[in-house]
Amino acid sequence: MSLDWPAGWDRTPPRQRERNRSFRASLADTTKELAAEMDRLDADDWRATIGNQHTKSNGLPLHNASPDDPGFVLRWSMDGEQYAVACDASPRLRDNVRWVYKWIHETRMRGQRPVQTGDAEFAAARLPPGDEGTAPARVPPHEVLGVSADADAGEVRDAYRDLVTEVHPDTPDGSEDEFKRVKRAKEVMLGE
Repeated sequence: MSLDWPAGWDRTPPRQRERNRSFRASLADTTKELAAEMDRLDADDWRATIGNQHTKSNGLPLHNASPDDPGFVLRWSMDGEQYAVACDASPRLRDNVRWVYKWIHETRMRGQRPVQTGDAEFAAARLPPGDEGTAPARVPPHEVLGVSADADAGEVRDAYRDLVTEVHPDTPDGSEDEFKRVKRAKEVMLGE
């Protein structure tokens, strides 16, 4: 499994990553706090990714996760918008998860202050619309289509054709949002 780092975002070169000695919380405590914070945020959908498969069902790392790539990405959707925050500033996964947790917590708390701003508190984390190449926040494209991550173009197209007959807005059980999600997944997998 590879880290789902947002396209166009710079990575910290490994030699420039610095340990944070001020964090006292364990990785397990940090993931619990982050999950609780996302529940408080009331996101429609959220998912974390790390550089290996030692994760819980929501993508948060297990307490013993030790990927080669210590980066951490958190994606969510809220009110139809897609958001992401990512951190790879530390060589330790725990520190990167903690930085993301702190940012989410502090940003959410700013939204509770009686201060008006020109944009929503999470505007800095908003991703461009899906038509600019952004994959869905929660489910990887191959899972949306029900194919393997290394499926060939023919398998992707076949899965897309099958799904689109179910989710198209003109069908009884279809919806515009689901149709767009399936279409974006196909486009991402085919590099369109």
